[in-house]
Amino acid sequence: ILLSGTIGDHGLAVLSAQEGLSFGSGIKSDVKPLNRIIQRSLGEVGGIVAMKDPTRGGLADALNEFSEKSDVGILVYEDKIPVRKDVQAACEMLGLDPLEIGNEGKVVMGVVREKAEEVLRLLRATEEGREAEMIGEATADFRGVAMQTVVGGKRIISRPVGDPVPRIC
Repeated sequence: ILLSGTIGDHGLAVLSAQEGLSFGSGIKSDVKPLNRIIQRSLGEVGGIVAMKDPTRGGLADALNEFSEKSDVGILVYEDKIPVRKDVQAACEMLGLDPLEIGNEGKVVMGVVREKAEEVLRLLRATEEGREAEMIGEATADFRGVAMQTVVGGKRIISRPVGDPVPRIC
């Protein structure tokens, strides 16, 4: 499972603008077109079996959709999911989970194992994907989504209930 960059930026930028919050670091939206990295990934490398933008519902919703539609489990690694320190701190302060915050300029991809490193290199070679990471893998061991935490435990990642950031469109 590949992710093209950091999560939570857009949703926190919108929330801070709507609520007049200032986090000092100037959290900015990650909005950007994805067509270039998607076209290159599909055309130059291939092996992509699933793809979704983690907008409403964030990464948590996108991963659960992958799991449900593919009838596989997904295991992601907390230390591989890129979250900016200022976004993480703001989420902790507000009681939000960055996995559930919407993004506007990111893509999540399910890629066959044999092509994953090649797609990751291609993503990182672009401006839009320079912070891309391989965040996890599909598994037949369970259904649903779980995260291997940095302390060695596992956390179930469910679909979010509601949206922590009010819609603007």
